[in-house]
Amino acid sequence: MDKQSNVVHTCFPRCLKCERGVLVPLSDYGKGGASLMYKAWVCTNPNCGFFIRIDNGDLMMGQMEKGEFVKK
Repeated sequence: MDKQSNVVHTCFPRCLKCERGVLVPLSDYGKGGASLMYKAWVCTNPNCGFFIRIDNGDLMMGQMEKGEFVKK
């Protein structure tokens, strides 16, 4: 008897900066408490630190440096 799997497989885009990590989405809450799905995408490679994020409606790209987002 086969049991149905509850696992969902999702594909994430490869990081074009380092080509080793993948970009994973991060969500957040807005000023009014509304959920913001996929506010940022970050590379899973700790040596890369690349990110894409939306900040007050503006698209920002850059790199994490010393735990801070640095716009490049």
